[in-house]
Amino acid sequence: MYGQTNCFVKDDIDYIAFNAKNGEVYITTMRAARNMSWQELTPEYGKVDVVLELKGMDIMGAAIKAPRCTFDRVYVLPMMGVKSNKGTGVVTSVPSDAPDDYAALLDLKNKQPLREKYRIEDYMVDFEPVPIIEVPEFGNLCAVKACQDMKVASQNDKDKTFVSKKKKKKK
Repeated sequence: MYGQTNCFVKDDIDYIAFNAKNGEVYITTMRAARNMSWQELTPEYGKVDVVLELKGMDIMGAAIKAPRCTFDRVYVLPMMGVKSNKGTGVVTSVPSDAPDDYAALLDLKNKQPLREKYRIEDYMVDFEPVPIIEVPEFGNLCAVKACQDMKVASQNDKDKTFVSKKKKKKK
């Protein structure tokens, strides 16, 4: 995805790797994989061929290839707000436009102990958001501007990131 800089998972969520119909192996929650199986995205309709069961912590720091991405590879990073019952449990991160993504990235860039806890090396967060959409009053780094305006310092500032998203969407 254009603008993607990384992806997020949550350390304690249960994930699976499963065989997809196109021959690739996907990593999602079991709930998401079951839903995909009913959408004919697995080799056998309604069935999930689990290759591996894992926790989010098991894939922290993994280098992955993201389609249509500016970077050759992006890294799997931790985000506290990832939910196992919404979507796939794996979040495509576009911190230029998503305040939650930008706030989580700020945490990782600014907090060495947080990086160490999740085995994230400095080079894995050594990038800046990729500008993609020009929005009046926000420029081409909407989330950055919104977070700066609201003085969001961390992904734990949920109320401020929520307001940041609302302001950005009004434009």
